[in-house]
Amino acid sequence: MKTHYSFLIIVSCVFLIQNLKAQPTQLDQYNVVWNTSSENSSESMPCGGGDIGLNVWSEDGDVLFYLSKSGTFDENNSFLKLGRVRLKLNPNPFDRGVFKQELHLKDGYVSLSAKKGDLAADVKIWVDVFRPVVHVEVNASQRVNAQAHYESWRYQNRFLRKLENFQNSYKWVNPEGLKTYADQILFSDGGVQFMHQNNSETVFDVTVKQQGMEAVKDSLYNPIAGLTFGGFMTGENMIAAGNENGRYQNTNFKSWVLESKRPSKSHEFEIFLTTADSRSEWRSKIDQLQKEARDNRKTAFENTTVWWQQLWERSFVFINSDDAAEADTVWQVGRNYQLFRYMLGCNAYGNYPTKFNGGLFTVDPVFTDSTRAFTPDFRNWGGGTFTAQNQRLVYFPMLKSGDSELMKPQFNFYKRLLHNATLRSQFYWGHDGACFTEQIENFGLPNGSEYNWDRPDDYPKGRQYDTSLEFCFMILETARYNGNDLSDYLPLIKSCLTFFDEHYQYLATQRGRQTLDGNGHLVLYPGSACETYKMAYNSTTTIAALKIVLERLIALPNKYDDQIDREKWKAMLNRIPPISFTEHDGHQTIAPAKLWERVNNTEVPQLYPVYPWGIYGVGKPDLNIAINTWKYDPDAVKFRSHIGWKQDVIFAARLGLTDEAADLCVAKMKNSGRRFPAFWGPGFDWVPDHNWGGSGMIGVQEMLMQTVDDKIYIFPAWPKEWDVHFKLHASDQTTIEVVLKKGEIESLKVFPESRTADVVNCYETNK
Repeated sequence: MKTHYSFLIIVSCVFLIQNLKAQPTQLDQYNVVWNTSSENSSESMPCGGGDIGLNVWSEDGDVLFYLSKSGTFDENNSFLKLGRVRLKLNPNPFDRGVFKQELHLKDGYVSLSAKKGDLAADVKIWVDVFRPVVHVEVNASQRVNAQAHYESWRYQNRFLRKLENFQNSYKWVNPEGLKTYADQILFSDGGVQFMHQNNSETVFDVTVKQQGMEAVKDSLYNPIAGLTFGGFMTGENMIAAGNENGRYQNTNFKSWVLESKRPSKSHEFEIFLTTADSRSEWRSKIDQLQKEARDNRKTAFENTTVWWQQLWERSFVFINSDDAAEADTVWQVGRNYQLFRYMLGCNAYGNYPTKFNGGLFTVDPVFTDSTRAFTPDFRNWGGGTFTAQNQRLVYFPMLKSGDSELMKPQFNFYKRLLHNATLRSQFYWGHDGACFTEQIENFGLPNGSEYNWDRPDDYPKGRQYDTSLEFCFMILETARYNGNDLSDYLPLIKSCLTFFDEHYQYLATQRGRQTLDGNGHLVLYPGSACETYKMAYNSTTTIAALKIVLERLIALPNKYDDQIDREKWKAMLNRIPPISFTEHDGHQTIAPAKLWERVNNTEVPQLYPVYPWGIYGVGKPDLNIAINTWKYDPDAVKFRSHIGWKQDVIFAARLGLTDEAADLCVAKMKNSGRRFPAFWGPGFDWVPDHNWGGSGMIGVQEMLMQTVDDKIYIFPAWPKEWDVHFKLHASDQTTIEVVLKKGEIESLKVFPESRTADVVNCYETNK
């Protein structure tokens, strides 16, 4: 750990010296500033780094924040908060004093300041990007006392009520006596230690039994049995000051109070957070974190700000920035793009991907849904369940923002689960290949409720959507964009492809003697076109996914020859059936599948060949067929929306439909209606809705720049009246930086310059 950290510091410092002058100055206008305190936690702002997220706000004269860290799943697979911290000062300028709270994007921290009479105080809250430590620094104009309260609602066991199980893997099922177990919280070594240790029996065991896999249970990866997580809060000049009891919103809590030994103009305390496989390992990691924090006290903040500044220099989008006005919804699109990217950056190094249903920044659920008067641990649609259709939208925008390093938590999630997914295929059907389902648990099996707790014994054991292939595609794209080495992920990609090839031939033999249809193609039945067209025969999404992933795998550089049997995959590519078409109002359109039985949801899989698969679009053949699908397919029209995971803005951009893309982009990316502008939702999921923000980011990027084969199209769907300064990443390790004002390109920078000839200015070609 120390060696890795030292290398990062050296690289960071060199990069900072080289790029300080390159920092985009427009970023400061996007800082969120509040001049009044908040009513409650729903009016909080995000702060974080590494894999920690905080919701920070001031209420009734106190400074508060929730603690969240990647991977803190309990026995039921709830994604538990790590508590709430409350800072109190005495005398207290935050009690009806002049107030300011600001998110400093460039440096990645939150400040709160207050002045009352002659007393002024500043509070800076920041998270070390390179180690899981939260820092709180207080500086006052006069000597003040400080109290740091660690507040927990898990000071006792809590039985889960009806609907509350939507926060865990049981969802709409309510097993009798199910509860969230108490944490172990105590004063220790001059601080407050708080820890949750999972029992050995968890929802993993229940799921394995439900799905008939007990015979191989001991061979399955189980990340939540005995999982231990929590933290330690301490201040150098703070001592234990007893306990208090209280109630915040709908939830009782108990607090453990640290108090300054004496009044002072400055106070500082830290919170160390970690996860481990056992209690002893957890305590050892806490001790090591404390030592590292002491050793790096003088440089930790500077190194953290360097990391954030690198992020902003790497990529940005500033819209109408010269005439900044917060009421301008187009300006809001640019600001909220940056705010959401900041939220994604807070989980750069998480053990688990950023969750689509709130990420690290959920708060008391009653502010999202008044019928959910539960604890702050609640979020709809599960904690340890990762819905692939939603997760992909969180991670696709990182390609063009140049944040491939931030994609690793999502890639490693599937890589860790490869064994379980492969064993599942072998156990159920006797063939190879990784069977990843849409609603997947953090241990690689289908979510029990989606699998169906009352599933008939003779019902087929497994179904698979094609969304695992989108993550395979993302991995392959990181090589195309950044030259990333794929060696560690090729077994995952090959296994996902193998499943489709072997499973659908296996199913065909259950129906008759032939494994392929009369044209030598796989019969992709039964399947599903997204979650919408059920019992589908030859789903368009599956066909497009298999075609593109196979083509990209086959086209990998020669250095992978020893790892890829290209002839094998070419043979499989020849077995992929063609996409089906239909007609609407006399116009040829893409069909969602060859046949299907029913419609269950409101996705538009008939446009997935446009995005993400790029078979149709600007610069591609038969663009009119895809545009016809957008215009005339009745479901595509009926389902059109900007809400949540809807990706219509992306489709419109890929089709070069500027006006439609602009309208949808503004509707999706304008202020959320909540105090923090990028806390969108709930949409179809929860607040903040991360697949809302992710799909919006993708839409903005696709309006600005698209990569088609060896060409880079700029402004394929961008309104000329929107001024913009952007820097995005294209394939072949290329960056494009453009300044557009009043419909004219003032500056175009292409790196490397050799790719300038590949840039197609759509404004010019459309004249």
